[in-house]
Amino acid sequence: MAPTFDVAAARAQFPALQQEQVFMDNAGGSQVLRSVADSIRSYLLNTNVQLGATYKVSQASTTAYAEAYKVAAGFINARPEEISIGVSTTQLLHNLSTALKLQAGDELILSKLNHEANTAPWVRVAERLGLTIKWWTALDPKNPVCDEAQLNALLSNKTRLVTCPHASNITGTISPIREIADAVHAYPRALLCVDGVAFAPHRQVDVQALGVDFYAFSWYKVYGPHLAQLYASQRIHDQVQSLAHFFKPTNTLDLKLNLASANYELIQSIPAVVEYFGAEPDKTWSEMAAHEERLQEILLDFLTANDRIAIIGEPSSIKDLRVPVISFTVRGVGSQQLVEAVESRSAYGFRSGHMYSHRLLAEVCGLADVEDGVVRVSFLHYNTEAEVEGLVKVLGEVLDSL
Repeated sequence: MAPTFDVAAARAQFPALQQEQVFMDNAGGSQVLRSVADSIRSYLLNTNVQLGATYKVSQASTTAYAEAYKVAAGFINARPEEISIGVSTTQLLHNLSTALKLQAGDELILSKLNHEANTAPWVRVAERLGLTIKWWTALDPKNPVCDEAQLNALLSNKTRLVTCPHASNITGTISPIREIADAVHAYPRALLCVDGVAFAPHRQVDVQALGVDFYAFSWYKVYGPHLAQLYASQRIHDQVQSLAHFFKPTNTLDLKLNLASANYELIQSIPAVVEYFGAEPDKTWSEMAAHEERLQEILLDFLTANDRIAIIGEPSSIKDLRVPVISFTVRGVGSQQLVEAVESRSAYGFRSGHMYSHRLLAEVCGLADVEDGVVRVSFLHYNTEAEVEGLVKVLGEVLDSL
């Protein structure tokens, strides 16, 4: 890509962007690359067989499947044996909660900023095993964050697991994961499980640099098929029991946690996603982040200038502080009411609600109507400045009329 991000070239690789609809609900799922769709189609039409046989087509499919695991692991600087790929982050974390070796007296520290996917499995296992849950809450209802001082007050020698988001799917605020990991690992049995779903579409992930024990994200929010991926550091694999049949090997995380192989045609398409970032992925990610910073600046400037609007999250557009997932409420106007008013005037698509971060909006932000929740607008690098400027114009017109 060119030194300045070429958004037109990027958009040309996403067929769905050629229609009238303007996609600003990207935190719920990105659009899919043409190369990914082509790969899936080719697999289904030419090599759709069971893996592991000795005949030619099965060997080709088996090789493609194994190569996809290598590429998927490399995408986050992990090894193939350290990842499991499944249908969703929710399912993978549920499998992990069932398989992780826990014992009476263990304490689990759960962030109130979590998407429920990284909370519910741990609440259920705690109830089943009689474990203690400590809630890692946030002090500022307008800009809730994963505060390290609050975490340090909760950590103890009984801490077994800490869960938090890399970036909140409501606020967009980026958490200091390396610092959190260092604080957690000061305690010998404590592990850190990070939900990277809202972060991974916007920044390069390096699980080694982050120092995490577990990290999950969704490929279908990173321009790929409807799959998710869970990482577990090799050093703690002995703490994860196998959920598989007794005769199955247990030398990889996937063999331990996947009750059956994940979808073949989707998994083998993952290399097409990674190829999109080119020969210099660091440069590509940097250019994307700079472009997204400008997109969120346009919307945040409009929102902060209107005294009827309350932003939930980091009000600054600085890319080191947040990703372009922007949530807000409007005094005197329902969130879904605003969404529908914009839809009636334009082709902009975004949404309202709690986005499965119910505890955050109810217990930290204090929203009276959590089901109506917030208005959430979420951009990706393929959105344009003109699109965001158009949204701001329509929002202004709608607010004047309500």
